Amino acid sequence: MKIAGRTALVTGANRGFGRHLAAELVARGATVYAGARNPDSVDLPGVTPVRLDITDPDSVAAAAEVAGDVTLLINNAGLSTGADLLDGDLAKIRLEMETHYFGTLSVVRAFVPTIAANGGGTILNILSALSWVSFPQTGAYSAAKSAEWSMTNALRTQLADRGIRVAGLHVGYMDTDMTARVSAPKSDPADIARIAVDGIEADRYEIVADDTSRQVRAGLSGGVAALYPQLP
Repeated sequence: MKIAGRTALVTGANRGFGRHLAAELVARGATVYAGARNPDSVDLPGVTPVRLDITDPDSVAAAAEVAGDVTLLINNAGLSTGADLLDGDLAKIRLEMETHYFGTLSVVRAFVPTIAANGGGTILNILSALSWVSFPQTGAYSAAKSAEWSMTNALRTQLADRGIRVAGLHVGYMDTDMTARVSAPKSDPADIARIAVDGIEADRYEIVADDTSRQVRAGLSGGVAALYPQLP
């Protein structure tokens, strides 16, 4: 997909990685709707703010009405509650799933008719290396991202005949507000945004953006022993 001249919607575009994605798309000549729960928080020049809470069906439907010329949808909106699967607040664990899985699916369902009517296009789901591997401190987030990865695979097959390519971006930690308390190495989100948009333009189904994700993907074939060597 050539980005120049396309119309895109980026969810969660008011800050963090979403803002970098929107900026990269604008720089390459796209028209960009910047989805955010509070559109007044969108301060990026050259975009059109759109009120969008992906966990609110009415908000999603309204956004689809406003952004009726979209052919590129980037599902970036997300959160991390840090909830522990055994002892954490179940409401927070449900919120992770409501956001990453059901929220993303709701946006896809709302925009598929639009993208198809506009001649087809691309949907990119922002996933994570943590959709492939999980740790106690990321249990809720990883479970939700794993569900989103599975959804991406199902939609990829289902929408191919409608002229809609469904891609997934896998990346480790990025230097954003969400990872402020993480001490592990982090990628520059501007660099990952360029890699993501390069992948869209190259029509890739799977965009593996950093060494962390490449290493985890390689470990999948080794099973539990390869991914969790600390286990006895």
